[in-house]
This record gives sequence, C-alpha cells and structure tokens, in this order.
Amino acid sequence: MPDKTKPARKSRRHTETAAGSVTLQQVADAAGVSAATVSRILNGTATVSEDKRSAVDQAVARLGFVPNPVARGLAGGRTLSIGVVTQAIDSPFYGGALRGIEDTLSPAGYSPLFVSGQWSASHEAHCIETLRARRVDGIIVLTGRLSDAALVAHAQELPIVVTGRQLRAPGLYALDFDNYEGARLATHHLLSLGHRYIAFIAGDLRHPDGQERLRGYRAAMEAAGLGFNEALVMPGNFTEASGLMAVERLIDSREPFTAIFASNDQMAFGARLALHRRRLRVPDDVSLVGFDDLASSVYCSPPLTTVHHPVHELGQLAASAVLQLLAGQQPTLALPVPRLMLRESAREPAATLAAAR
Repeated sequence: MPDKTKPARKSRRHTETAAGSVTLQQVADAAGVSAATVSRILNGTATVSEDKRSAVDQAVARLGFVPNPVARGLAGGRTLSIGVVTQAIDSPFYGGALRGIEDTLSPAGYSPLFVSGQWSASHEAHCIETLRARRVDGIIVLTGRLSDAALVAHAQELPIVVTGRQLRAPGLYALDFDNYEGARLATHHLLSLGHRYIAFIAGDLRHPDGQERLRGYRAAMEAAGLGFNEALVMPGNFTEASGLMAVERLIDSREPFTAIFASNDQMAFGARLALHRRRLRVPDDVSLVGFDDLASSVYCSPPLTTVHHPVHELGQLAASAVLQLLAGQQPTLALPVPRLMLRESAREPAATLAAAR
C-alpha cells in the first residue's frame, strides 16, 4: 500500500528551503531573468526595464528571499561597510552628520559602523585600527585631532574622507566649511546693528574650526576700525557649560559689552542661561548670535540668530565622497557657503552698556 505521507514531507522540505535559504538563482528563475541581473537590481546598479525590476521584486517577495550583504560583499572583495569616526555620539551637532551619512550609504547597500573618538588623537587612532580590523571598505573621520600625516598614511591602505580639514592626498578627500567667513558674517551683522562692544566666546582653539571662527571675528572687528580687544574674548570648549562659565567670567570682569557672538549654538545656549541668571535680557540688554544653526536654535527663547552650518548635508557629502573613492572616482564635492539665519536674539544696542549687576 503506498505511503501517503511521503509527498507531504517533500512539500514541507520545499517550503523550508524557499523561506529559509532561497538562492539568487531561484529568484532569477522565478523572475525570468539572469542571476546577474537580479544581483545588479538588488545592488541598485542595474539599468533595466520597469517590467524586469517589478518581476524581480515580486519574486523576492513571493519566495521570501533575504540578500546576504556579507556574502555579496565578499564576492566582490568588500564588506559593504564604512567606518565612521565621530567625536561624540550624543552630540546634537554630529548627530545630524551621522544621519546624513546613514541616509546616503543605505540606498547604496552600505552599512555605517559608528565609533567615538572622544576628542583624543590616541583614541581616534585606536578607533581606526578597530575599524580596519573589521575590514571596512572606507573610513569617514568627522573633524577630530588625528594628525594630517596619520590620515594620509591610512589613505594609502583604504579610502579616507575627513571633514573640517584642508588636506590633499591620494585616496583621501577633505570637506571643509568656511568657518572664517561664517564668523565674519556673524560679527559684521552685530556691527551693522550698531554694536561696538562685541564679546566673543571662543571654541577649542586646538581645532581648526575654533581657530578660523576667532580669526573671522577678529577680522570683522579690525575692518570696522575697532581693533581687537582680548578682554572681550572668553575661552570655551563648544559645550553649553563652557558658554555659561564664559559669560559669568565676562560679567565679573566688568568689561562693558552689548553683544555676544558664541562660536557655536551650544555655547550660546549656555550664555543665554548665564545672562538670565544675571537678569540681563536677550536681546533688550544683550544681543546674542551663535554658529551651527542646530534644530533647537529655532525653539529657544528668543529664537537664536546663528550661522547655518549644513551638518546633515556635510554627512551626505562625506558619504558620497567615500562611495566615489571606492568607485575609483575623484570627488569634486563642496559644502555651500555660510549664510546667516536672522531671528530674534539680536537687535540694535540699548543706550547703556551691559555690565555686571
């Protein structure tokens, strides 16, 4: 008597194969195209008719095919991963860049691996070695303190894109924002409102962007014939706490001022709190300008006048540049020029100078 259970077992095995280990060739057969065409469509590199693309999409959905990115990458000598060395994962500034990187790499089939350098050259070096051990195809370094020489050396082994630098080398591409012009614009705006006593909260002067923003402030003051008053320059480190402490020191010094230009929005937020605690109103008593145009700058009270730094676009361009280097192309990408976002935190100076109270 025939065993009626055998066909059922065979059918079950077929279902398990289709759901769990469907091959590229099976998808190709179901779609009526070659396996190579399926691979190119899944990689986003195919130029095919919509009918073929639709047939592949339907076959993938019907068979439950799940591409194996590691296998696909290794077949082409790549892991389809890009290392990203940021400085602080929780930074409101660098968070926008990370989002831009992810938004650009994902459609290209690449995955970012994020690590934090913590503003330490030695830690950044360790991060890069860790990423290289994971066989990433390229690395993006967001600013940081690693030396130019070290970056050039790494670029001899794999593509490197670095931001916040002006650097040229084979296998390396640098994206830089015009921090000097942005700071000059911000200071000039306060001067155009009639301010002559403009305090400046500097960023970390070990960083090129901190140096360039100080240079832009100084150039605008000197161009206005006011000279450079070191007593109006307070040190900071790009954090809210440093902005607060800078304004506390400024007020305690009794050096007169009617406006403050902070090297980034985070320090401007701290400066705003310090002014509030000393019963100084923004902008009635003191005008305040920041730099970066963080999303939160629109929602503080009052909304902050600031220099727009296209950080999301920075991430997108950095990711595009590393993909171009991987494709053997020389990137020609550049960030847009700085522009001032005029809001409600700056106005013409009051009749009397703000000082310690």
